[in-house]
Amino acid sequence: MLTVPAVKVQQFRQEFFLLNLSAADVQRLVRFEVLGEAGLEGARRAARRSQPSLVNWSEIERKVHTSEKAFQRPILRKKIEDLVQHYQQCREDGAVPAIPGAVLVVSEEPVTFTAQGANPFVGLVQLSESEGTLRVLDGQHRLLALDALLSSPEADAIREVQVPAILFAGLPAPAVVEMFVTINSKHTRLNPSLLYSLKGRQLYPDPIDSAIHDTIKELNGKEGSPLARHVKLLGVGPGKVPQAGLAQEMRAAVEAVRAACQEAPWLDDFVANLRRFYGLYFREVQRAFSDVWESKKHSVRSTIALRAFIQASPAVVARVYEQGGDPRPTVVAMLSHWGTRIGGARFETAVAWRAKLAGGGKETTRVLARELVSALGAPGAERRSA
Repeated sequence: MLTVPAVKVQQFRQEFFLLNLSAADVQRLVRFEVLGEAGLEGARRAARRSQPSLVNWSEIERKVHTSEKAFQRPILRKKIEDLVQHYQQCREDGAVPAIPGAVLVVSEEPVTFTAQGANPFVGLVQLSESEGTLRVLDGQHRLLALDALLSSPEADAIREVQVPAILFAGLPAPAVVEMFVTINSKHTRLNPSLLYSLKGRQLYPDPIDSAIHDTIKELNGKEGSPLARHVKLLGVGPGKVPQAGLAQEMRAAVEAVRAACQEAPWLDDFVANLRRFYGLYFREVQRAFSDVWESKKHSVRSTIALRAFIQASPAVVARVYEQGGDPRPTVVAMLSHWGTRIGGARFETAVAWRAKLAGGGKETTRVLARELVSALGAPGAERRSA
């Protein structure tokens, strides 16, 4: 066990501890993790750079774990590089402390506090020395930059640097995530896409939000998907379209279906199979506009267009479930007319698309969605071969 000096803080029924950790303690005890694979994109790009750096990005990539149960935002390469330079400057000129504020860490297991002397709130805390005992609630970039210097030629000068840390021990996982969101919503604006993933999967689990999260993740990640690598999950990555906007639109579409078909016995089945429906739906959207789907001169895969496609989807959902059976023939029959009735030219950025921009993004989306609904075919009408 590791014994460190501590001050216990009592707030209502909760208690936490102010600790004094060394940089070496941080390197040994802290587990760095981010939500989703996208969190390592910055490190991977940096590892391919040729410029000299004190940061060993291959080592950073090895140390940063990814998990669907994590809550931390993606790693920002520039932020770590800037912090490393700041620590170096603080060491050289000594004008200001390198880490003047406490980082926040959590431990899944409770810790033992023993009061020392007359003050019952001053004493010693015993921590497990197992690797990964602590996770970072706030200050992950600061600690990663410190850890990076411990793997550099300057390690000896850094090893005994002391880090003020506030430890929350034994809290249930939902409480930890709620603290993370509360802290960052008050002081640092969270990326809406990251917040949506946390909301849908961890903070307030909701079957609809969870289904939407999984649907968008599959549309972006599944090989051969019309939107493969096109969505910017968690607010980072190579995608062009923010996850949050599509998620909000999909939530509105689900609610529209539920409001219009309140007594329908298939509503739960629709939510449970949301990934299957929208996977099929966007494949047929791609097929209808196949001549311009990959074109850089057309806006068919812009945020506005994709939101309009989702806005138009409730009309298709109702028909699919009214018809029953295999949904594919119904979706094919309804969307196959878009190629002729709407046409790829409608999305030509410099011509028709620009001409029909009206009242900002939301109004443009509504206008296009109305056009799409009006151009839907009827089930049983002429169908294209698959």
